[in-house]
Amino acid sequence: MQVEQLYTGCLSEAAYFIASEGEAAVIDPLRDVDVYISKAEEMGVQIKYIFETHFHADFVSGHLELSKKTGAPIIYGPQTTAGFKIHVATDGEEFAIGKLKLKVLHTPGHTLESTCYLLHDEHEKPYCVFTGDTLFVGDVGRPDLFSGNLSKEDLAGYMYDSLNNKIKKLPDDVIVYPAHGAGSSCGKNLGKETFSTIGTQKQLNYALQDMSKEEFIKVITSGLNTPPVYFSENARINKEGHDMLDDVMVKAMQPLSIAAFKEKTKEDTWILDTREATVFTQGFVPNSISIGLEGRFAEWAGSLIPLGQALVLVTEAGKEKETVIRLARVGIDNVQGYLEGGFEAWQHAGERIDMIIDVEAEELAMDLPHDNKLEVLDVRKQTEFEGGHVRGAKNIPLDTLTDPLNIAMIHEDHNLYIHCAGGYRSVIAASLLKREGYHNLRNVLGGFAKIKNVKGMTIVTPERTNA
Repeated sequence: MQVEQLYTGCLSEAAYFIASEGEAAVIDPLRDVDVYISKAEEMGVQIKYIFETHFHADFVSGHLELSKKTGAPIIYGPQTTAGFKIHVATDGEEFAIGKLKLKVLHTPGHTLESTCYLLHDEHEKPYCVFTGDTLFVGDVGRPDLFSGNLSKEDLAGYMYDSLNNKIKKLPDDVIVYPAHGAGSSCGKNLGKETFSTIGTQKQLNYALQDMSKEEFIKVITSGLNTPPVYFSENARINKEGHDMLDDVMVKAMQPLSIAAFKEKTKEDTWILDTREATVFTQGFVPNSISIGLEGRFAEWAGSLIPLGQALVLVTEAGKEKETVIRLARVGIDNVQGYLEGGFEAWQHAGERIDMIIDVEAEELAMDLPHDNKLEVLDVRKQTEFEGGHVRGAKNIPLDTLTDPLNIAMIHEDHNLYIHCAGGYRSVIAASLLKREGYHNLRNVLGGFAKIKNVKGMTIVTPERTNA
């Protein structure tokens, strides 16, 4: 028996590969499925089933690609309807994988079709449970996403029943393998570990403590941040179907000469630069948007780039394919090619370049008392801002920055000092504002992590104001 977790950090997503006696199954695959096919070939096993725990909202799943390439059927839990051929499993149905058995546990709550899969080993002993977005380490799935006509309170009620009637009744030593870890927006506060046990979660997970259904609903539905804007679209894509990734790659992996690149950008095509944030600020193609591959790239791309928007890429050499795949994971499929030779080719050709000025936190502290047109723009989440911020700073979270009403709040004639927590989001924000015609921009290196330690800087916290 082999059970392997395949974790993708930038999406905080876990897929699973199960193998026994020449047969295999994949649970919640990503869209780039070659890793599962290669693993099956290396192990000499055949992928027999593809299991989905629910219609994912935070990424485009690889069930269609993997089924097309392997012939394996796609399995969803009860109450599932889809725009493509699936096997709708019944609650309690079992599937044989070599000497193993995978049992269906219908656990509605995160969504109506949400399903966990309990794996029994070759001795028929419960070994682990793949919980999807029903149960995380330290949390449970939010009940306010792709829910049809049901309210979040309705779904939270279903979640209560699922947890108490099925999950909590499993043996304490059963391993919990969730679909997500820390950083995912599919829950409120996921733990840093990517697996646990039923017994540990019964002790430590707030949602598994004894409480009434009314108390549970109140706890689960409170404190939910607004989900990223692309979540509903990704859920729809996963339910209705999408283009094959191979076809997307053919269109996207087109090297463009400078002339062809410039021609593309005349057609309302956006320029996406995926080089590191610290490299981008030193020089970039005018009107480019920076989203560096080094951060939570796919999540920010999905939040800031409309699905269907035509794109051309500027990447570090050799990173073109990785960029296209990571965009496709969140449904961004309309890449029209990439700048051949990257930014260096553009620069060496003598084309016009743009820059964003980087400043140290100490420079902000020196300028702040003497410039009445200095505006500090904090693009962290509201909860981060409330935990501590520069006195007088304006908080516009990055995922809301493209809202015209928020853009209108920023003065064009002011000197804008932009920061986030560490320096990644602030460069994205600066590139968006640059594209909107703002030019008096300063990116504060190191973000609030550096700012809060600068002598003389006034920091506002919930408890006190420190000078």
